[in-house]
Amino acid sequence: MRRTPCRLSLFSFPRRTVCAAFITALTALTALTSTEASAQVAPPALQARAWVLMDAGSDQILASSNADARAEPASLTKLMSAYLVFQALHAKRITMDQTVLPGEAVRSVGTDESRMFIEPNKPVSVHDLLYGLIVQSGNDAAIALAELVGGSQAQFVQMMNAEAASLGMAHTHFSDVNGMPSPQHFTSAGDLATLTAHIISDFPEYYPIFSTKTFTYDRIRQPNRNRLLWLDPSVDGLKTGHTQAAGYCLIASAIRDVEGAPGTSRRVISVVMGEPTEPARVADSLKLLNFAYHAFDAVPFFRVGQAISLARVYKGTRLNVDVAPTQNVVATIPAGTRAQITSSIKVNTPLFAPLSAGEQVGTVTILDQGKVLTQVPLATLWAVPQAGLLDRAWDSLQLMLGSKV
Repeated sequence: MRRTPCRLSLFSFPRRTVCAAFITALTALTALTSTEASAQVAPPALQARAWVLMDAGSDQILASSNADARAEPASLTKLMSAYLVFQALHAKRITMDQTVLPGEAVRSVGTDESRMFIEPNKPVSVHDLLYGLIVQSGNDAAIALAELVGGSQAQFVQMMNAEAASLGMAHTHFSDVNGMPSPQHFTSAGDLATLTAHIISDFPEYYPIFSTKTFTYDRIRQPNRNRLLWLDPSVDGLKTGHTQAAGYCLIASAIRDVEGAPGTSRRVISVVMGEPTEPARVADSLKLLNFAYHAFDAVPFFRVGQAISLARVYKGTRLNVDVAPTQNVVATIPAGTRAQITSSIKVNTPLFAPLSAGEQVGTVTILDQGKVLTQVPLATLWAVPQAGLLDRAWDSLQLMLGSKV
């Protein structure tokens, strides 16, 4: 079959039309124009020793202070414990209705520590333990789940540290499952933001547990210590922590509609550590969340599946193929700075058939004055079968001679 150039489709988003006869890869830097004046708002003054504000959709850090500084996580440790339990549930190594007989180790939890009040050898479900871990912040629940998933607390701690390394939490080391003070137990606000983003994106089926306001076990009703769940309807998680050394800590996440974009929402994550009081961690978290939505705009650039480049294909039945982002390309930028944002579209070169539909062949990157804001893979919109022997030989000759035809 003789190769023919593929027909270009019309898309609602403006795109650059390229001649396949001379393009093997497209690298374009396109300025996005706006009449808005450039303006950036300073972040609010906070009392926290360390804090991070992250846009969850793009994993962008919007603002931070001492993000990589070593800090005691206190009960924020239980986010990693929960993450590993979610993994075990997802892999069906355990189930929510599974019965657990807690070991004697749960007796080690002091009366001054957070507890869900389980007892050794008294049956309790994984469901109740998980809610006791997240809502009631029970140290006894953390121990019981660690022994279930890891076989022992020590083995579970090894799993926690291995997962932290896998997630890129370079400033983190765990020495127990619930966050008791220890020189060998530390993390950073930035690492906890990373972990939180993974919890939300990797396990959406379990994330709603973090929005539960109260949980009752054995007729003992306890409230979620995250008071933002009552103060701001857009907040749906996540976790508090406190020891005398760590101070008052809170990781919160909120999701709000994007103004002027019906059906589109935007999620942000705030991490505050080392606050002097419980009211301070609540007030500072709310300041950060409001700052994220007021001082930054979520701007959509390209849609998933929308062709934004035409790439030359060698040794195929078609001369070229449309490529499109594998997900919506959205960047969060300081309000009023859209004029300085650029996009870079890069397609691998040369491309050889056969190519399957959806095969990743490049990237689209959104940049703010050269700084990468977000990057999304580009994939082919259709398959390109391999051409016959003569066509393949002709393309090989062109490549050898350096021809662009």
